[in-house]
Amino acid sequence: MALTITDECINCDVCEPECPNQAISMGPLFYEISPSKCTECVGHFDEPQCVQVCPVSCIPVNPDHVESRDDLWVKYRALQQQAGHGAV
Repeated sequence: MALTITDECINCDVCEPECPNQAISMGPLFYEISPSKCTECVGHFDEPQCVQVCPVSCIPVNPDHVESRDDLWVKYRALQQQAGHGAV
């Protein structure tokens, strides 16, 4: 599953630097999460860091991008290879 940021986002800037995959960026109105980069922190942390730091709880699972934990591991490994970190 990838996460998403809802329009309840207050643009507090705390989520973006917490994302180990650089999946969070400022959109036209509020922060957005790229589903192709979001692994819900699988491979880095036990829980999604953006969810942990969000003061308004506006980061739910994106129902349009449901993935299993195994799928998230595959995505994590692919992102690591793209970044030049080799096989993980």
